[in-house]
Amino acid sequence: MTDARETANEAPPAPVPLLDPREGIPPVTASPEAFAAVVEAFAAGTGPVAVDAERASGYRYGQRAYLVQLRRAGAGTALIDPVACPDLTALGDALAGTEWVLHAATQDLPCLAEIGMRPDQLFDTELAGRLAGFARVGLGAMVENVLGYALEKGHSAVDWSTRPLPDPWLRYAALDVELLVDLRDALEEELRTQGKLEWALQEFAAIVSAPPPAPRTDPWRRTSGMHKVRRRRQLAAVRELWTVRDRIAQERDVSPGRVLSDAAIVAAALAMPTSAQGLGALPGFGNRMSRRQLDAWQGAVDRARTLPERELPQAAPPLGGPPPPRAWADKDPAAAARLSAARAAVTRLAEELGLPQENLIAPDAVRRLCWEPPAEPSVTAVAERLVERGARPWQVELVSGVVAEALSAIAPDS
Repeated sequence: MTDARETANEAPPAPVPLLDPREGIPPVTASPEAFAAVVEAFAAGTGPVAVDAERASGYRYGQRAYLVQLRRAGAGTALIDPVACPDLTALGDALAGTEWVLHAATQDLPCLAEIGMRPDQLFDTELAGRLAGFARVGLGAMVENVLGYALEKGHSAVDWSTRPLPDPWLRYAALDVELLVDLRDALEEELRTQGKLEWALQEFAAIVSAPPPAPRTDPWRRTSGMHKVRRRRQLAAVRELWTVRDRIAQERDVSPGRVLSDAAIVAAALAMPTSAQGLGALPGFGNRMSRRQLDAWQGAVDRARTLPERELPQAAPPLGGPPPPRAWADKDPAAAARLSAARAAVTRLAEELGLPQENLIAPDAVRRLCWEPPAEPSVTAVAERLVERGARPWQVELVSGVVAEALSAIAPDS
């Protein structure tokens, strides 16, 4: 198998361009009758089903699916328009008990769940590539390195809410699932050869059983450039501007960044202008912005300016765990020493096993363990803490010993 671990003098053959799906570009399924035919065909198919979804990130509000692609032996490839066919529950039911093959599954599973499709079993080819030690795990790189084909990836960032979808985009979408099952089979064999297949199966099962993520607290705090905003009233301006932008974006069904950029929000919060004219002079509030829009943004700034002190946001949200590691040396030098030792041990083990450190064990689990360690850092005590943080059995088995040893080597008064 060709991968990133080959020696420099073993030049791989040039990849073969994959230009068209084997059966050509299938018609887009956009009617109840066509959808029923797809359900019947895929229910009668055999083996795993390759699944992918295209969103319109950067163009539309939210992360809904605008195209769903599937391929299964005996059924061929289907391209489904979830705008015209918004409920795919019947297809999900038809695939019950079938293994789904996705690349970077956690990106697509939420939007698929919204339209009624949830897998019982999963094989994630990106995660499999990480566990197998591939340096590049994008779909194009994996298909090229493992199967020897070159995928054209020029349409990954287009506006998939466009209707009708151009043929070149549909060709690209169909090719994304063309070789996904072949890639799955090759990676399964590679993982088995490396003795890592059981690790991967546990990871896939954890993805399938994971609950939906909880809504983010204070999502406005994720505004790019927030590190420049220090004063509480300026933070209030960011919050007010973000909230107005989000409402407008949702009403218009456009990406929030197309309504107002993060950079413009931060600039207005730092300047706190007292008039729409002053706001219009700031970066991001240019000549194309109407007076009505400027008044809306200025109203948000004015609300932030007049809020009572008690209603201003705190400079930093309450932490749900330990402080940032950069502060540990001052707050708790012993904890900092434990974290340094544990990180070094995990890094060494990950390198020995040939997989990324973050896939060996979640960095947050290690941080929390080092901030509040068990009274006696035995292997059993460390294992219990890792299980509490959601570590899978294979991770606990591999990591508990080296972390316990690292913690035991740090004197309590160091």
